[in-house]
Amino acid sequence: MWSRINCIACIACFAVCVSPAVARDIYVNNLTGDDRNDGGAPVMVGVYGGPHRTLTRALRAARKGDRIIVANTGQAYSESITLQGGRHSGYPDAPFEVIGNGAVLDGTEPLLPDAWTYVDGGVFRYRVPRSTGHLLYLDGKPARQRAVHSVDELGTLQPLEWCRLEQFVYFCVEPGRLPQTYAARFTALPVGITLYEVQHVVVRDLVVQGYQLDGINAHDGVRGARLVGLNCRGNGRSGISVGGASRVQIDACLVGNNGAAQVRTEGYCHAELISCDLLDNTAPRIVQDGGRVDEVQ
Repeated sequence: MWSRINCIACIACFAVCVSPAVARDIYVNNLTGDDRNDGGAPVMVGVYGGPHRTLTRALRAARKGDRIIVANTGQAYSESITLQGGRHSGYPDAPFEVIGNGAVLDGTEPLLPDAWTYVDGGVFRYRVPRSTGHLLYLDGKPARQRAVHSVDELGTLQPLEWCRLEQFVYFCVEPGRLPQTYAARFTALPVGITLYEVQHVVVRDLVVQGYQLDGINAHDGVRGARLVGLNCRGNGRSGISVGGASRVQIDACLVGNNGAAQVRTEGYCHAELISCDLLDNTAPRIVQDGGRVDEVQ
């Protein structure tokens, strides 16, 4: 009897030891939050109880199986973040989650007013500060891009359209306006969200825009990841990139207005697209340099 009781106790103890720890909700608010807070509540509670201000700080505080809940404040989060390793992974029945609530993750920076020089008619230009992945934004959204192959074709630009030739971006203003009167920005940060060697991760309900390379990049070693309800737009290379030996499910995402591809794959990855809307307005829907892509409507 004694040995049987002890055996049952040992089994119970083992079950407790291997069960997932209780997941926490970590809150982020870029208006009312403070990175000195504990992140444990959506509003201020006491001196340091309340949301973090940045996703970067929330990820530093996170551990396996946690949920990061992002407040949609109407103001974009200007960050580039990485989920990496065990602390940003989850369990099969309790994934690590980033829940965006429709918030915008934005990689653009403002253009300086004196960056513009006059060309002709309504066309102005500025020198591209970086060599790749440069896109123009107006009022928080990608501006209309026109394919122009030489300076002789600049007259085809219509108001609010832009093009890139060599090291310059050319922009056509509306009659009676100057480029300084627009809220013009350019893609600056490299990647919105990088996933690297993580398992059982869900990223949902975010707008990811304005990055030089990719909105989302599942770089390598990603298993059991789901991207749900994302809008990945206006990134210099692709909206979503899956590479290495990663396995990613892309579910109900809208991807468009990206520079080289809406979705790209490379290496030995596997991307499963379920009920996604991939626009071919600026680049091919899917570009593959290796990898497997399954589309499910």
